[in-house]
Amino acid sequence: MTQSISLRLEKYTIKRREEVLMVELETTSGESDTILIYNGFSGSLMRPTTYDPDIPVIEDDAKIISIDRLASPYDPANPTYIQTGLTLSEMEKLLTEMGV
Repeated sequence: MTQSISLRLEKYTIKRREEVLMVELETTSGESDTILIYNGFSGSLMRPTTYDPDIPVIEDDAKIISIDRLASPYDPANPTYIQTGLTLSEMEKLLTEMGV
């Protein structure tokens, strides 16, 4: 069984603790959302996030618009971008290289 993109992105940040991922997406209900992923945990910056880490924050059918890689620790007032505007396809190449 293929792992969800949400789980793969979380695993990526466990392997790359010096990075934070910021995911811009459109939910299955058509709403825009921004998800921050760090050290294996995901949280929405625009809507409530469940306390249960087994429930993915990124829905399987969500449309990922772009992914930014940022340096950790994340400072919202002064973010340090490593790479911006990655497509899902480009990010999947990095995930494959990392073995997740």
